[in-house]
Amino acid sequence: MSDREYLQDVHALLEVEKASGATCTNVTAEKTAVRGSVDLRKALKDHGNGENGESPIDLDFEALFSDEAGLSAKYKSQLYNPNLTPSTEPDKGEMEDYSLSWEEAWLPPRPVSTQTSRKKRRRLSIAKGCIDKQKTYDPLMDAARHGHHETVEQLLDSGGLDTEQLGSIDFDGTLIRGVTALWCAARAGHLEVVRQLVHHQANVNHTVPITGSTPLHVACTYGHLEVVQCLLEHQADINVTDHTNNTSLMAAALEGHTGVVRVLLERGADPDVKSLGGATALHYAAEEGLVDIVRELVGRRAAVVEGEHGMTPLKLAAARCKADVVEFLTEECDAKSRVEGLELLGASLANDEENYDLKKAFHYLHAAMTERCRDPRRPILKERLPHVEAYGPRRECESLEDLENIHEDEEALHLETLMIRERILGSDNIFVLDPLFYRGACFASSLKFDICMKLWLHALWLAQRYNRNTHNAMQRFVRIFFQMVRLHEPLDAVSVEQAMSCSVLEMERLISRVDSAAKKERPQAREDYRFNIFAFLLLSFISTKTTCGEEQRVQMNKHIYRMIKMDVRSEFDWTLLHQAVGSLTVVDGNYELCRFPDAQVVKLLLECGAQVNAVDEGGNTPLHIIAIYDQSVDFRTLHTIISSLVEADAHMDMANRFKRTPLDVCSTSEAKDLLRSQTNMSLQCLAARALRRHKIPFKKYLPKILWDFVQMH
Repeated sequence: MSDREYLQDVHALLEVEKASGATCTNVTAEKTAVRGSVDLRKALKDHGNGENGESPIDLDFEALFSDEAGLSAKYKSQLYNPNLTPSTEPDKGEMEDYSLSWEEAWLPPRPVSTQTSRKKRRRLSIAKGCIDKQKTYDPLMDAARHGHHETVEQLLDSGGLDTEQLGSIDFDGTLIRGVTALWCAARAGHLEVVRQLVHHQANVNHTVPITGSTPLHVACTYGHLEVVQCLLEHQADINVTDHTNNTSLMAAALEGHTGVVRVLLERGADPDVKSLGGATALHYAAEEGLVDIVRELVGRRAAVVEGEHGMTPLKLAAARCKADVVEFLTEECDAKSRVEGLELLGASLANDEENYDLKKAFHYLHAAMTERCRDPRRPILKERLPHVEAYGPRRECESLEDLENIHEDEEALHLETLMIRERILGSDNIFVLDPLFYRGACFASSLKFDICMKLWLHALWLAQRYNRNTHNAMQRFVRIFFQMVRLHEPLDAVSVEQAMSCSVLEMERLISRVDSAAKKERPQAREDYRFNIFAFLLLSFISTKTTCGEEQRVQMNKHIYRMIKMDVRSEFDWTLLHQAVGSLTVVDGNYELCRFPDAQVVKLLLECGAQVNAVDEGGNTPLHIIAIYDQSVDFRTLHTIISSLVEADAHMDMANRFKRTPLDVCSTSEAKDLLRSQTNMSLQCLAARALRRHKIPFKKYLPKILWDFVQMH
């Protein structure tokens, strides 16, 4: 369809709307701009039905808000209504899915700093501030984004348009706010539109408020070489940084645009600018394995410096298994760095899921050891570190003979490479953790659970020592314990106890993190907090299946006591005891051996000091929760739990927010009979119920210390 034909359709649509009494909508205006009608503004102006021919178009397009009702509302309506009808088990398809295959069950997701590549984080940074509830429409911006240069020219020549007007625009399904028409054209690579806008004095150095990105930044990110050259010819600031202190050169290097990198360097871009994390363009290129860009940067005398976690470009390339980059960089460095680069590359190839190659790993380890021993009079000696128990009795090889002796011993070779990584990178380096978890997972898959536990506990200890987030690691520990129970493998009491200890420490940190988290970080902090509570509950279940001595049992119970004293609360403001007696505590297929309510866990929690009369957000005690138990709970479990709660002084007549006692909310005759058989109401309780039933103003006559006791009846 030609622009003329499209314009006729627009006029027809507008006339229909006018005849029907409707006004031109934002959607109509947006579609006309996207299509690229050269007479767009004229069409809209001619259609104006306001005073003085004003267009009735509202340029602030607002999308409808999506329904954000949480999943928990469904279950709250079942648990906390005045009738307290029996609740059904939640649809597991709607609950969070923790299920993994046998192999995947051991593999923790990489920490954010290593799981998400710099390239992905860079793109996320560009799109930061994306919105899905509001979009500000601007015809010039839409036309520029879609490359309709004739429409852009018409709009610019008509006058009255601000080329620096900020708005929001859609790129690849993401709305990005705070951008100009020039930024949009540069992002999409529309050279002709870019030329038109800079000719009309568009600001080539405008920065997006949220990210600090400029048109040059985004053109370099997406490799639009001609656009980059055009912007530089019109005095775009080549070394300007965004809010993470990344330059256009860093963006181009990270994304692998060799031609753009070459042009920027020729125009005087500074290759030694550091991001907030201390990385340079050389770090970015080395980590991505972009050897051509590494050559360009090294050829321009880019400085080799340490970045975040003390990582040099060589170490980054070796840790990421980028052999081409390592081999190039080792030609340009000193002997010690060359040896460590080759060793780290070999060690990484032996412990990387995607790049695993034990043959290549040994090749590089052998080359490094040969380099160490090249001069017998002055060998390059390894740094001696304190022995790490997780690696067993082994110590690192000191000679070619030592290394060749373990060539056919895969277990020894794998442990050797883990020791090498920890020596070169340092125990505090986050890059050390992933291979420990991965190698432990491999040992677990071979049913060598003892080695797996040692490696994982070492990784967990390192993570907590250096204040890393460990809730993902806790999830893997829980899963492997359940797998061991399923396979009838004996559980190591020390491992279970240490996992519980780490979970308690993580919870202490999460409580502080939730309290101090910024608004945007709070949802994730709360999610981690709730998950860790659930993980600890499952660890408590595992402890009941663990055979151990009295000393170890005391240590486990101490951890449970510490967690109880923190009064941690999950969904519905449930305590650990509420969860242990609740049918709503759903456990997925990975933990099929555990089903709540669980009598053993209830007894264990009560023995460790759980408050039997603690109330949730509906005023329900654990006795209320078990009284509305699911029909699938067997009578013996029901009887044991109710007896345990009553023996621990659970109040049979304690009312919830809807003035209903556990007996009032019983869902079955079995529950009612059990509660009645346990009834042994004290004179205090009878007196308190009388005061409440007859609405006697007891606060006038009783000391304040008794008010809470009366009010809970």
